[in-house]
Amino acid sequence: MTNDHSSPSRRAFLKRSASGAAAMAGISIVRGAHAAGNEAIKIGMIGCGGRCSGAGAQALSVGKDVKLAAMTDVFENRMLAKKEFFKATFPDQFIANGDTCAHGLDGYRAVIEASDAVLIACASKFHSFYAGEAIRAGKHVFIEKPHAIDPAGCLRLQEACKLADEKKLSLVSGHESRYSHPYQEQVKRIHDGAIGNVVAIQSNFLRAPYRAVAREPGLSETEYQFSNWYHFRWLSGDDVPQSLVHNIDRMRWVLREENPAWCFGLAGRSTSFGEVYGDMFDHHTVAYEFPSGPRLYAMCQTRAGCYGSWDDIVMGTKGVCRWTACRIEGETPWRYEGDRNDPHTEEQKILIGSIRDGKPVNHAATMIDSTYAAIMGQIACYTGKPVRWEDVLAGDWEFEPKLADVRLDMEPPTRPDATGNYPLPVPGLTTLPSGGPSMRK
Repeated sequence: MTNDHSSPSRRAFLKRSASGAAAMAGISIVRGAHAAGNEAIKIGMIGCGGRCSGAGAQALSVGKDVKLAAMTDVFENRMLAKKEFFKATFPDQFIANGDTCAHGLDGYRAVIEASDAVLIACASKFHSFYAGEAIRAGKHVFIEKPHAIDPAGCLRLQEACKLADEKKLSLVSGHESRYSHPYQEQVKRIHDGAIGNVVAIQSNFLRAPYRAVAREPGLSETEYQFSNWYHFRWLSGDDVPQSLVHNIDRMRWVLREENPAWCFGLAGRSTSFGEVYGDMFDHHTVAYEFPSGPRLYAMCQTRAGCYGSWDDIVMGTKGVCRWTACRIEGETPWRYEGDRNDPHTEEQKILIGSIRDGKPVNHAATMIDSTYAAIMGQIACYTGKPVRWEDVLAGDWEFEPKLADVRLDMEPPTRPDATGNYPLPVPGLTTLPSGGPSMRK
């Protein structure tokens, strides 16, 4: 069995996008003159939460020629708060105006129109859609993880990546671990045989509950779910695509971009009850088996008062790599002692550098399959059934409601019961009917 179950056309496209993978592996972008001259590079933010605001600030830190030209959020108050922040913090680089500071579900249009490069970090259901819209408009894109939350989103992502390749536009992934200098050196040593053949991996993303937003007076049920989007499956995809995707992407990197043959999962909710936790599980374990033999045991949780860890332990025939410590134990012990960079800033340097140089970067070769692998694990956790790689690639289902039907005044896709809790998938009973999984009991 090989590690590539995709079609010949898909393999050819990913091969053409190898320049993006090379950039993620540590090849630096030379920062020369803007390909179109010395004019400003205008960036726009789709999302005014912490992650998109962080990406915006990091992009502006790359150089004075970078200007914040537009921003949007579903909620006007969030957009206005970040508008004031950027005006005060980057007064010489903030050029957005009343027409390009928008709010609501259509605000992305103003951002795309006003920008050279669009930074996307908002409710994850929309990530691949916004990326595609920006690429179609001829704009470069930074897309935060998860790049998609369901197979339909992955298909949109593939389209966006292919179009970016054709139009010679950059599409930079938010899988920031790949931009870390220590991690790049560490993976190089693993690939050079420092721990022998990889046998098994333990990956953890264990933390207290992520920011839960209390209901504000006056919000409709749908508006509340948007305000607390991380905790609703139809907007976030749950915690395997949201959190474990970091570990999964890193370990696919370690395994030379091999894709899992199949997986199974164990998950549920045990402690995080109440409406602020939406309809997501609070713990997941996914066991992936790879065609070349290794197994990845990946765990995430959002429970208070429990053991916390954000680490990977890579076990080989000649040693063990402790990921976050950047340390190898065994026959050839090693510890990283070189320079340490900020991977989040590095991803913006790659984006802005590619625009300045006129050398587009496309991370399709890694981001698509890492996203699929995370979704595959989430499906296994919801259904309680094993999931094969070829089956998840063949799917085209989408969390309801479909993108075309989403409105702030729509009937919400889920409501809390009398106890204030939202219905959850039931492993063993939640099924995968034709066209996609049922998310009901």
